Amino acid sequence: MNKTAITQPALQRSVERGAKRTRTAGKTLSYIVGYALLALLALFMTGPFLWLLSVSLMPGKNVFSYPPAIFPTFVKLDNYTQVWDFMNFPKYIGNTLIITAMGLVLNLILSALTAYPLAKLHFRGRGLVFGILISTMIIPSSTALVVHYLTLRWLHLLGTYIGVVLPSAVSVFNIFLLRQTFMGVPDDIRDSGKIDGASELRIWWQLMLPMVKPGLAVVALLEFMAYWNNFLWPIVVLDDPSQYPLAAALTYLNGQFSYNFGWIAAGTIISVVPIILVFLFTQRYYMEGISGAVKG
Repeated sequence: MNKTAITQPALQRSVERGAKRTRTAGKTLSYIVGYALLALLALFMTGPFLWLLSVSLMPGKNVFSYPPAIFPTFVKLDNYTQVWDFMNFPKYIGNTLIITAMGLVLNLILSALTAYPLAKLHFRGRGLVFGILISTMIIPSSTALVVHYLTLRWLHLLGTYIGVVLPSAVSVFNIFLLRQTFMGVPDDIRDSGKIDGASELRIWWQLMLPMVKPGLAVVALLEFMAYWNNFLWPIVVLDDPSQYPLAAALTYLNGQFSYNFGWIAAGTIISVVPIILVFLFTQRYYMEGISGAVKG
């Protein structure tokens, strides 16, 4: 028997195994490099927050030392207890919750009511209306501050929470996001409601809204962060500092105690914790809503 005929299949199998190990090693190396780069990017993006957290946990330390202390060398909660005792945090958090709840409800209802006909109803000029709405997104929101202020003064809404919420009660981006989400819902669902004699409002409420819950969750998360972190407009509208939301109250604290940066850092961390918790509980719906809007 020819030895060459015997060794050639074995040699071929050996070469294939070597190529497979090489591919596996290359894939593993690419994963390691990719995760290392992602870890460095995450550390770079979260560096300011980690530095702020470190400053809040190390009272009495020079916060502007070089290199900056990204991770605390010791942990004490004095800054948190002192700033909590000095500021009326429950009151400011309550003010923020009132403003945020009003803004969320108005944005969800108005955005969904506007997006539904733009996605599912066929009427003349629908594309033109949608184009005009989208074109307003290029206008900076800061240019409308004076107009909003004069409008609220004419309506006698200055110094009220509704005056803080009303100018941003509906967002063009939210309308666009929900319109794309509504377009991903099959038309058969709306047709079944029409066959049963349901009105458009009932179809929107009972059939369509349950189908776009991920999109509504995205809108709720984005608006929650926006209203929770809003500080410029409440300062303009509200005359009484005791009505300020938490972000505006922290800015007031920064003006009075600029040398006690540990208090400012602790107050900022306290204000950020609710946003982190809300995002952790809604991130699944956030990803579903974003993917649904892209598909739509």
